[in-house]
Amino acid sequence: MKLPSFSVLLTGSLVLSACTIGPNFRRPTMDTPASWGPEPQSASQTYAGAIDTQWWNSFSDPELTSLVSRLGKQNLNLQIAAERISEARSQMKVAASAGLPQANWSGSYAYRQLSTQGIFSLAEPRPGASMNFNLYENVLSTSWDLDLFGTIRRSVEAQRANEAATLAARRATALAAISDLATSYMELRGIQKQQAILRSNIHLAQTNLKLVQDRFTNGVATNLDVSQASAQLASMSADLPDLENSEAALINSIGLLLAEPPRGLEAELRLPSIQPPLPDSVPVGLPAELIRRRPDVLQAEARLHAATAEVGVATAAFYPDITLAGNMGTESFSAADFFSLPAKQFSVGPTLNVPVFEGGRLISTLQFRKAAQREAILNWRSTVLNAWREVDDAMTAYAKSQSTHALTEQAFLQNQAAFNAARERYKQGATDYLNVVATQASLLSSQSALSISQIRTEKTLVSLYRALGGGWQYAEPTSLVLNPSGK
Repeated sequence: MKLPSFSVLLTGSLVLSACTIGPNFRRPTMDTPASWGPEPQSASQTYAGAIDTQWWNSFSDPELTSLVSRLGKQNLNLQIAAERISEARSQMKVAASAGLPQANWSGSYAYRQLSTQGIFSLAEPRPGASMNFNLYENVLSTSWDLDLFGTIRRSVEAQRANEAATLAARRATALAAISDLATSYMELRGIQKQQAILRSNIHLAQTNLKLVQDRFTNGVATNLDVSQASAQLASMSADLPDLENSEAALINSIGLLLAEPPRGLEAELRLPSIQPPLPDSVPVGLPAELIRRRPDVLQAEARLHAATAEVGVATAAFYPDITLAGNMGTESFSAADFFSLPAKQFSVGPTLNVPVFEGGRLISTLQFRKAAQREAILNWRSTVLNAWREVDDAMTAYAKSQSTHALTEQAFLQNQAAFNAARERYKQGATDYLNVVATQASLLSSQSALSISQIRTEKTLVSLYRALGGGWQYAEPTSLVLNPSGK
């Protein structure tokens, strides 16, 4: 009569085990702008096209492309982030294992002596029975939590969401690494361009000094002209060590991103190269697409999913749970009878756990989880708004920096014409050397300003690409992509 009752109980438990209580996760939404705001006209325009996930190629710089190809394999922060994904996957599997049948075997031997004054003194021993004996035990224990209301399933869901958050965090790390690499590379080429400009001006100052000395020898120039030419040469030469120091620091910065020792890339990156030109146009996509691409938004969404699942775990804790348990084995006073049929023993049956009084623990835990869920929703909204703001700011900065660069270029051309005119007039004796010094200083300043403006414009473009959230795909091995089952 007991077997049918147990079968009915087991069948009912399996039916109930399909019930998962608590809130189901739904992807959050916000009112999304239809498009980005209008930007001022500039040489390199932004437009609402599909973003380029390999945007570094738009700079048409083979060296930059080569560095990026190595970055995904060599960057230590990416390797650390990959290990964190492995840790998260292991935690998810640990959570899932709680919903599978468990089996453990144990075997033991003990030599025991029963007390004649203890509990066994209440029973009459068998005639001739000894209070000293050997006891051999062999037990296989099994258990299976039926997870009637989804406590384990919600825990697995939360861990899977945490895994997704960890993957998004690695994507954010990849995006930061490629952005830092591109920014440092742009700065490096800009510094090298400034060095070339300064060396060119130093060479010109040396030529001017020789010209003044020759004129002084011929009695045309004065000591003042010679002193001014010498001071100008010394002043320019004094600026060169700072640029060389900046160059070395940037090379080491790039080397660190690629896990290279100090000066490991020096021979490669000291080779002369032009500052990468700007692309003709930059696709920026639409605001609605941004929340499906930016790693920080995806990470905030995954954390909201995990928080929602934890509410389900806390809710299921209020409901009963059934664990099927059983054990079988042998027990004998003699090793010779250890595996004999009469030595067998077993037990099987369900255990029903019903929470009755927990001192407010369950209620407080549920309140805590609901508060954490509300916080995660607010954090997601804040992250989305910040993402839109960063893109809008970066688009504006890119357009304005191009305007500044165009004006700086005009100033450079005018200063170049003024210097050429002053130098020619000095050769003809129509002016003193002070005008040459002043116009060359202005020319050098505008040349440096033009290079710095180019660096700033390139850096704002990198910032725009970073804000758009594309580019992490270069460091995304297939093994790290989550499949639908989360395995």
